[in-house]
Amino acid sequence: METKWLEDFVSLAETRSFSRSAQLRHVTQPAFSRRIQALEAWAGTDLVDRSSYPTRLTPAGETLYAQSLEMLQALQSTRAMLRGHSAAGQDVIEFAVPHTLAFTFFPAWVSSLREKFGPIKSRLIALNVHDAVMRLVEGGCDIFIGYHHASQPFQLDADRYEMVTLGEEVLSPYCKADSNGEPMFKLPGRAGQPLPYLGYAPGAYLGRVTDLILKQSSTAIHLDRVYETDMAEGLKVMALEGHGVAFLPYSAVKKELRSKRLVNAATPETKGLEMTMDVRAYREKPVGKEAPKGTAQALWAYLASNSSVK
Repeated sequence: METKWLEDFVSLAETRSFSRSAQLRHVTQPAFSRRIQALEAWAGTDLVDRSSYPTRLTPAGETLYAQSLEMLQALQSTRAMLRGHSAAGQDVIEFAVPHTLAFTFFPAWVSSLREKFGPIKSRLIALNVHDAVMRLVEGGCDIFIGYHHASQPFQLDADRYEMVTLGEEVLSPYCKADSNGEPMFKLPGRAGQPLPYLGYAPGAYLGRVTDLILKQSSTAIHLDRVYETDMAEGLKVMALEGHGVAFLPYSAVKKELRSKRLVNAATPETKGLEMTMDVRAYREKPVGKEAPKGTAQALWAYLASNSSVK
């Protein structure tokens, strides 16, 4: 049994809606439902009355809800005590960052910080987007860095969290260049000859943005999904080997574009097939006596003074 199942269950008990809880937990509704079912399998009994709307808990579910609150609070308190023992790490800033940004944006960003802000000690926790957000929500990091697009906002309470914009990232289609430096696969493809498509796994943040790009295209795009993964770096490697077209962040491919190993797969007919996203940093607002680490607070103040804050 995983603690995230209990957190899912508590959310469901409080929202009484599978769809709303899935949104708040930053996971697809089918995945959320599977986790509730896994918890019921572990408990050996139904926890949710699915015959009613809004959703209600069974008597067993009511019992587990009360116990879950106590168990999760005890775990949070225990972690707080353990973190209190690591005084030596008070000058280390912990960042939760999705894998793609951890490989592309983060290293260069830290280099620029050292030049303008000064040296920092950092710990990078690279995760998928959902787990990186949950690190922030559960107090497991000082700062979360992620992509943002208006169509795919994170459901973070503005009264509890604050945000600064660090920069922009453009998501575009790329593929291997042929011997003449031209794209091996030119969009939009043909109905009878779709282009091999390297896509993101279901639920991946960049996959949802890519779906929006394709949906908004004024030209019909003909693609045949031949491979998928939830990491842009994995798609890039496959594109470099000539396996198809992949939508990738510019920062992930800028070196390959300079060396002409990858090229943009768009043609004049599909020139606008891209999307600009923000790269944003989030942190929990300090409350009462719970002041953030001195170095983390100083860094946030610097970022806030050089960016738009919300």
